[in-house]
Amino acid sequence: MPTAFVHTCVRARDIDASLRFYELLGFELRGRLNFESAYNVYLGLPGGGDTLELTVNVGRTEPYDLGDGYNHLALTVENLDGLLEQLAAAGIQPETPPYAPGGREEVGRICFVADPDGYRIELIDGIFPTPQDPPHPSIGA
Repeated sequence: MPTAFVHTCVRARDIDASLRFYELLGFELRGRLNFESAYNVYLGLPGGGDTLELTVNVGRTEPYDLGDGYNHLALTVENLDGLLEQLAAAGIQPETPPYAPGGREEVGRICFVADPDGYRIELIDGIFPTPQDPPHPSIGA
């Protein structure tokens, strides 16, 4: 049975602010689906599928509780420094300056930004090779 990853859904309070943010990251508006008390806005990256769904609950004014299970979405970008300049011009700053995780330059540089609802987005400079570390020491031998 073939399967494919279709999309991730996050909830948004201010769709205009969210669209501005995700468009800065390169996402394109692809479609909408209306419900009685909510609507979905579908976004995708050029050449890819509709991989991000923003759900807006009509009338919601309070921030969403992101819980402690969500951590981040990750995107590879062609020019991290250039994108960070564009984000800064829009008033968006990274959590910390770009860095190589664990000091490992072969993984590349990363940094995190947050969307208008607080969802963290990891920005990865260039191609991200899947790490091949041994099992974590806490797992045992």
